[in-house]
Amino acid sequence: MALFTPEEALAYHGKGRKGKVEVVPTKPCLTQKHLSMAYTPGVALACKAIEKDPALAYDYTTKGNLVAVVSNGTAVLGLGNIGPAAGKPVMEGKGVLFKVFADVDVFDINLDCKDPDKLIEIVKAMEPTFGGINLEDIKAPECFHIEETLKREMGIPVFHDDQHGTAIISGAGLLNALEISGKKAGDIVVVVSGAGAGAIACTKFYEALGVKRSNIHMFDSRGHLHKGRSDLNEHKMAYAQDKALPSLAEAMKGADCFLGLSVGGMVKPEMVAAMAKNPIIFACANPDPEIPYPDAKAARPDVIMATGRSDFPNQINNVLGFPFIFRGALDVRASTINEEMKVAAAQALAALAKEPVPDYVKKAYGVSEMEFGIDYIIPKPLDLRVIEWESPAVAKAAMDSGVAAKTLDLDAYKVELRERLAASRARMESFIASYGLDI
Repeated sequence: MALFTPEEALAYHGKGRKGKVEVVPTKPCLTQKHLSMAYTPGVALACKAIEKDPALAYDYTTKGNLVAVVSNGTAVLGLGNIGPAAGKPVMEGKGVLFKVFADVDVFDINLDCKDPDKLIEIVKAMEPTFGGINLEDIKAPECFHIEETLKREMGIPVFHDDQHGTAIISGAGLLNALEISGKKAGDIVVVVSGAGAGAIACTKFYEALGVKRSNIHMFDSRGHLHKGRSDLNEHKMAYAQDKALPSLAEAMKGADCFLGLSVGGMVKPEMVAAMAKNPIIFACANPDPEIPYPDAKAARPDVIMATGRSDFPNQINNVLGFPFIFRGALDVRASTINEEMKVAAAQALAALAKEPVPDYVKKAYGVSEMEFGIDYIIPKPLDLRVIEWESPAVAKAAMDSGVAAKTLDLDAYKVELRERLAASRARMESFIASYGLDI
């Protein structure tokens, strides 16, 4: 059942001040002295200091807490190639989530640019302004080239959330599902429906967690990826198997894990019934999973299942990843978001799911019980503890892997994060309330 009507959703975006974000000053500008420090002549002192030492931009400007959400609108989730203007509400929404969950400020940058090399040039030129770049809703295979090039040529973190967000969150779920089922990553057979940016990134990440490439069978809209096909790009060819399988149904016989990033209805109950004991199903197609949750559970009561939906257990929601990953990366002034940091994020989420769940989380989701098991393998997005678990884990991985320019006392950092988020939310609540909107 929908939580809102179309009219309510449009009113949410259009009533009062248009859109969902506003830029506000953080320093007073009420007197002549304030004015002369905010701009000329006082601002020259900050400019000259940064000219001598560029790292001081993190001390005298917003750079260290500012992320660009960059999109050209060519692959907006569930909507496709709708363009940068139509995609802007999504990018503003991403900015809201960054702020609400991790107190990260965002400018959404919506580019009328389909040429990947030109887009790379534009984003590279913005490096002095931002502490990190979140690429969003850019179609495959161009997104791979764009991210790989920017990561190589920029000195700040670049992260394509469409690729890595689902990978990290589902990876956390996979770690816990394996523990519950008593299986090892190196032994399981994984079937993947979909071969776009998200599916390939998830599969690569599962390899980082120990899954063997030889045990992965990936399907695109034309069938199984195998070496006899001549229509595969380099990214798909990496997962091409020597022997062709005739169908998705055949591949799922005896398989341990199914990952879906394709379209609803791809999987039938009999296909789930044919899987190995304690099958793991991550059906991430939105709004309709590859198989409905009730159908999968009816076919196999022992299934450990997650979807992208909030109305079923184990939601794979990217908001559990990107705000906290960037928070940790920004706070140690990391030059990149590497594999070690992504694995650390997944491990932190997996560990948090084993902790007792606070009453406020249960109340938010309308349940009296919530504990680690087949129906709870991933923490809930509204669990305020996520920032204290995930961001320090990411920061530690950055420091340990040598990509951090700043060292943190992690115990003190956890306390600081808790206090920072509480103060940020209090400011936002007061500010939003001042508009007096009834939505």
